[in-house]
Amino acid sequence: MAYVATRGGEKAIEQAERLFRQDLGTIDAQRVETIRATMPYLIDRVMGEASLYDEELAALALAQTGGELSEAVLVLRAWRTTQPRLAIARPVKQDEVLTQRRISAAFKDIPGGQILGPTLDYSHRVLATDVLEGKPFAPPAVDKAASSAPAKQPSLADWQRQQGLVAPANPSAVSPEDIPDLTREPLLFPASRAHRLQSLARAETGGVLALGYAAMRGYGNAHPTVNELRLGEANVVVRHPRGTEFSAGRVRVSQAEVTSKEKGGYLELGFAATFGWNEVKVIAAATLDLNSDDAPVGSPVHEEFYLYHTESVEASGFCIHFKLPHYVTFQSILDAMRDAKVKRAAAEAAGEVYLGEPEEEPVL
Repeated sequence: MAYVATRGGEKAIEQAERLFRQDLGTIDAQRVETIRATMPYLIDRVMGEASLYDEELAALALAQTGGELSEAVLVLRAWRTTQPRLAIARPVKQDEVLTQRRISAAFKDIPGGQILGPTLDYSHRVLATDVLEGKPFAPPAVDKAASSAPAKQPSLADWQRQQGLVAPANPSAVSPEDIPDLTREPLLFPASRAHRLQSLARAETGGVLALGYAAMRGYGNAHPTVNELRLGEANVVVRHPRGTEFSAGRVRVSQAEVTSKEKGGYLELGFAATFGWNEVKVIAAATLDLNSDDAPVGSPVHEEFYLYHTESVEASGFCIHFKLPHYVTFQSILDAMRDAKVKRAAAEAAGEVYLGEPEEEPVL
């Protein structure tokens, strides 16, 4: 692919950016705080796709880019690359997450019970147009339960293993330094499960949904049932150089396990997790994980296909690059068209039929 350098347009480029910034207006700390406080699920999506948990910086990225998600994710990822890595946190276990929502579509009764938590799943989607007429939309207060649900809930998959429904777990001890890191290593295929789940964790939500939906509709070999969906807050536990462990704070996390038909005497499980609360993403991502092992090459649910095509920064960057000058390649197409027209006209004038240029033999 050939490009040509753009020259003489520096002032126009500068003014174009000024025009964009002018449309957004002044960005101050109050504006950033308003975005952070009023759009938590949008903030969660940006943090998840940027693989950086910082609500204030995610709100700043949205304010700075006018809410253009791919640009906000790019800005936040770029900023993350400038920061040092201080420590590697201890792995988060399901039964240690401070759970605010936990449901299962596979079982009516599960250990710990179904906890609906904050959701719109069972409500009508009606636009509150009264707000535009000066009538504030004030949600009614939540009625407190007689007794609060336990802050931590057991793993449903562990209970299923005890029932002989899921294959026994075979965890292997891995030192923190040996854990693969997609933010510092290239994604290679066939991908390790760690790389696959890391890539899905920061994949573009719309892309994951589209391909997960394709798997659900029949392009995959496994139709999912939500085994467990959990929203909560996880403690980030790190080790101090002196050897003591402490919590550096909490992060909102989503996780989903989906299951399908029996295989080898056990239920198959697909898993996904991400920063923030993003239910549709983790359900779709877990569905892709569930379908990965048996998907044929070229299928939309084959891991190489969906991992490459849900990488938001690479995908948006490649798409946007087509706006750059492609004068050389396009002119070569026009030259070939004009040459073909001249030869066709000459052939017709001579009473001959122009069949086009012969195809070149491939070079092996």
